[in-house]
Amino acid sequence: MNPRRFRHFAAIDWSGAAGERHRGIALAICSEGSAAPQLVRPGHRWSRPEVLAWLRDDLPADTVVGMDLGISLAFADRGAFFPGWAESPPDAKALWALIDALCEDEKHLSVGAFVDHPEASAHFRRHGGREGVLFGGGRGRFRVTELAQQAMGCTPYSNFNLVGAAQVGKSSLSGMRVLHRLAGALPVWPIDPLPEAGSVICEIYTTIAAMAAGRSAGRSKIRDGAELDMALARLGSAGAGLKGVVDDHTSDAIITAAWLRTVTHDPALWHPTGLTTEIAQTEGWTFGAF
Repeated sequence: MNPRRFRHFAAIDWSGAAGERHRGIALAICSEGSAAPQLVRPGHRWSRPEVLAWLRDDLPADTVVGMDLGISLAFADRGAFFPGWAESPPDAKALWALIDALCEDEKHLSVGAFVDHPEASAHFRRHGGREGVLFGGGRGRFRVTELAQQAMGCTPYSNFNLVGAAQVGKSSLSGMRVLHRLAGALPVWPIDPLPEAGSVICEIYTTIAAMAAGRSAGRSKIRDGAELDMALARLGSAGAGLKGVVDDHTSDAIITAAWLRTVTHDPALWHPTGLTTEIAQTEGWTFGAF
């Protein structure tokens, strides 16, 4: 497969927050060349179902789509997503299907019914001091790719942790509902093989993109238009031209789209050292982690 065939590069900053529409969702896309990534529907407050519809119906051909969420849960550390639960799924796609089925009555692609499920909840740290007896304590369970992120200087969070401003658990679980509903429409690397033609979704961690743009892991968030243009320049991109204060969801999406344009041609990033066939099918991987 020739990764140089991709012609468009999109990044989605995602949100698992309650409600229908979210300031925390931002979409940016760019084409080959050096023009700055552009926001999709600037000023629009997206809902999760709208993003699903955009991916299914409006995505340009031959696009790499990076979604800022975890596409699965830890499996390799204990040999299961939910050890001790008879219905623990055997792989990531079965996990997505289970979450979507248990949450079929939840509006806005939310996941409350799943995290409150009597079996699943034992594995999560939830609000109100509710730490499941199988959460494991400390920072929670990590996937192999999250350990790779940590080795790069990032500070990943367990997808089993649903508490705190930096938690990514709920956004990851709601994103898994989207991935399940895209089945047959868009492959998700590396759970699906990298396709010979067409578009593909991959998991991104925006801090990796920011580090490539000259930011430190601790200063990965950009909230100023001039700083955003400086970061874009380090990625070989023209400036976005945004003035003054910029929300970090917008900057994360723009920077990561520009970064994807610079790195998706590298075959090594599609074949990271720690990625085995079993990990690909169960835990997935973060593009750019090695």
